[in-house]
Amino acid sequence: MDIRYHNFARILVEYSANIQPGDRVAIYSSITAAAMVRELYVQILRRGAHPHLLLDLPDQAELFFANAGDENLDFLPVFHKIAFEEFDVLLKLPADESTRNLSRVDPGKLMRFQKTASPLLRAQFERGAAGKLRWMSTIFPTHAHAVEADMGYEAFADFFFRACHADPETTDPVAYWSGIQQTQQRYADFLTGRDQVELRGPDVDLKLSIKGRRFENACGQSNMPDGEIFTGPVEESVDGWVRFAYPAVHSGVLIEGVELTFKEGRIVKATAEKNQDFLLRTLDSDPGARYLGEFAIGLNYQIDQFTRHILLDEKIGGSFHVAMGAGYPETGSRNKSVIHWDMICDMRRDSEIRVDGDLVYQNGRFVI
Repeated sequence: MDIRYHNFARILVEYSANIQPGDRVAIYSSITAAAMVRELYVQILRRGAHPHLLLDLPDQAELFFANAGDENLDFLPVFHKIAFEEFDVLLKLPADESTRNLSRVDPGKLMRFQKTASPLLRAQFERGAAGKLRWMSTIFPTHAHAVEADMGYEAFADFFFRACHADPETTDPVAYWSGIQQTQQRYADFLTGRDQVELRGPDVDLKLSIKGRRFENACGQSNMPDGEIFTGPVEESVDGWVRFAYPAVHSGVLIEGVELTFKEGRIVKATAEKNQDFLLRTLDSDPGARYLGEFAIGLNYQIDQFTRHILLDEKIGGSFHVAMGAGYPETGSRNKSVIHWDMICDMRRDSEIRVDGDLVYQNGRFVI
């Protein structure tokens, strides 16, 4: 067995989800990741919990949208509904054989099913905030991910597991993430209770308020790899402009050169060099889609290059990201939407963040 799989499963089972005897655990993945799912299954059983498998075919999403009628697009999968609304733990481990398999799907179909499935995302966020669901979103590295990252498969797998600290060089991955938890908590505590945030740099001139909002410490309990702190900005407070040098991906569609202008919280202008129509249609999904549900700062310096996978890229050490749409209730966010779309801005050059006038972050690093 690949020691990286064993270490990765240990992180998810012992640290991230902290699985306890009697927990009902849903593993949502693909048969492509069978070796990893097998290791998770065994370790969960050994903790005295009850694993349930929800495994997709490698091309299931493509098959679905190619053949689904209205009755399918409007149907919420029963087993997924039970897992999201009733189980104690949800481990999401997709293993994409293609990252572009939905790029030619009718956007109307995508958005229709997205609305149908929106109760699942809402249940995940709300039950998670209430402490009733411990959820983890990660991936299993595939050749498709490697191609997107301009790497060979083994190079990408090494990159991924190193970013998770499931690599053979990490002697105790659970202890490592416990240490990250303490380090990042200091930053989260420092920012919680503040008000005005100003971001300046070659790609950003933005102001927002975090008054009355809580910064959460993303230290491997809901994402892996992890390494960020995040909050939900005051919805009507965002003003200014940001350009995302990194491409944004949503539902398998690549959007490049995105620029957004905010006024009183709302996106009043949105442009893109590629797939602008898709960007605008998505931002018009519902009223909440044009407001921010998240503001976050990436702190994983093992992730030092763009991979075209948001799970990794939003954690890039020296970046910040914002998410249009649904916010996390535990931060105090009130924004609701069927979308939650992250976009990333690099802050490693000639950039700074000031909070209530004080310099707290410069050229990709906290200075507090």
